[in-house]
Amino acid sequence: MDVTYYVALPFVMADDGVAPGEAVECTSANAAIMRAEALSRKPGCAGALGDATLIRKFGDVPDDLSAL
Repeated sequence: MDVTYYVALPFVMADDGVAPGEAVECTSANAAIMRAEALSRKPGCAGALGDATLIRKFGDVPDDLSAL
């Protein structure tokens, strides 16, 4: 049985570029998208994405998440 977790993942500026911040678990894909968009507007946030399977990204986040 597959279990799906929805998360919003912010990215912050670090000395060596963009780094992932603290993931926020959400109740649905739509909630993850909305939370990611809100997180992307916070000061110090370079951007954010919703869920580990990319639903939508906002701002400046890496294209290749496997490199993180």
